[in-house]
Amino acid sequence: MRWHELETEQEQPLAYKVEMAREMLWQAFKRADRPALAFSGGKDSTVLLDLVRRFFPEKIRRLVVIYGNTGVEFPECVKFARWLAGEWGLDFHEARPGQIEQDHFKYAGQRRIWQHLIESGQISDVLKEDGKLKSTRTLEQACPAFLQQKLEEERLVWRAGQRKSFWWCVDQYGWPLLGKSWSRLKAHRINIDTFLRFSESNSNDVQLLAYYDVLRQAKISQACCDVLKKEPAERVQAGLGVDLILKGLMASESRSRAMNFLTRGYLFEGARRDHLHGRPFFHCQPMAIWTDEDVWEYIRAYEVPYAPLYDRTFIAHDESRQHIRRNGCMFCATDLRYTDNHLYALRQTHPKAWNTVMRRGLGEEIRCLQRALRSAPQLTLFDQFTTEELIEAQPCVFDDLDGLGGHPAHDGLAYDPEVE
Repeated sequence: MRWHELETEQEQPLAYKVEMAREMLWQAFKRADRPALAFSGGKDSTVLLDLVRRFFPEKIRRLVVIYGNTGVEFPECVKFARWLAGEWGLDFHEARPGQIEQDHFKYAGQRRIWQHLIESGQISDVLKEDGKLKSTRTLEQACPAFLQQKLEEERLVWRAGQRKSFWWCVDQYGWPLLGKSWSRLKAHRINIDTFLRFSESNSNDVQLLAYYDVLRQAKISQACCDVLKKEPAERVQAGLGVDLILKGLMASESRSRAMNFLTRGYLFEGARRDHLHGRPFFHCQPMAIWTDEDVWEYIRAYEVPYAPLYDRTFIAHDESRQHIRRNGCMFCATDLRYTDNHLYALRQTHPKAWNTVMRRGLGEEIRCLQRALRSAPQLTLFDQFTTEELIEAQPCVFDDLDGLGGHPAHDGLAYDPEVE
C-alpha cells in the first residue's frame, strides 16, 4: 500500500472499516492457536476488544487479554480495565515489571564509586580498551569497603526482590524525554557517563557530536518502555503460549506507525519466540486505517464503555477546552517540545501527580535539558530561579519550553509517541 492509498482508506466510512477489521481478525484467528489482545484500558484497545466480542463470540472465551500495568498508569484506566475484565468475563492478565535480581547501587552511588576510582587512579581497571565501562557490575564490585558502607548508610542501594519501577528506570537509565529518536543509547546512565568521558569519538558528524553534548547534561532514555511494558508483556505471552497478539494501533497516530502499516500490513509474522519452538508468532493491527473520529463514532454507535479518563478536560494554549486524547503512562514526557503536551495537560487534570514527578527529579532534568538545547544564549528563567521556585511559579514556566527546537542534535529526527 502507498501513502495516497492509505489516505483513501482512512477516508472510508466507519462501516467499511468495521468490515475490514472483521476480515483481518478472521484471517488472524485462522493462524493462531493461542491468541492474545494487548489491552491498555484506552479507547482503541477497548473498541478492538468489542470487535472480537461482537463478531467472534466463540473466540472471546479463549482470547488472552494482557493489560500492561507499568505502575504509572492513569488510575482511571487501571480501575476501568479491572472492571471491564469482570464485566465481560475476560481471561485477564496484568503484565507487571519484573524484580531486581540482585542488590546494586543507585546512580548517585555509582557516580561516587566512579569518581573515587578516577581520583585514586584505578578507573582503568574497570574500562575496556576503547574506554567503555566493562559492565555496571564490574564498577560496583570495585567499590572499596569503606565507601560501600557509606553508600549503604545513605540508602543508595536498590535491593534484590524489589519490583522494577518507573523510579528505578529513571534512576538507572534516564527520563522519557523528547521521544525515541533522542534516546538511541539504551544503556545504564553510568555507562553513558563513562563512554562520554573516556571513549574518543572519531566522528565528524555534527549531529552526533551535538547529541553527545546533550547527553553530558541531561539523562534521557526510553528504557522505561522496554522494562515496564515490553518485557513484562512478552513474559506473560511466553508463559501462556501466545502465538498471536492483536493491537489497537492506528496509522493516524504517528508517522512511524503509518510506515509500519505500509510496510507490514494488517497481519505479519514477527520475530520468532523461544516459547513457540520454531513456530511463527503473528502481529495483527485490525484498526490500522481507523482514526480517532472513527473510534468515537463506534463507541457512540454501539454504546461501548470507555475509561472516564477521556472525560477529563484541560484548557489548551488557544484557551479552548480539550479532552484528554491518549492514555499511556502518566509521567511520559516524550512530546515535551509540542504545544499542549502530555505534562501540560497533566498539570491541570492530575495536579498531585504532576507535582510528584516534577519534585522527584523531572523538573530539574527539564532544566538541564533546557540549558543543553536552548538556541538563544541569553539568560532565561531556568537560570535565574531554582527548580522548586519554578515549579511554584504562576504561570507555569514548564508549559512553554523555549529553545528546544532548532538544535543540531535534533535535525532530521522524528517524534514517535509511546501510546496505547
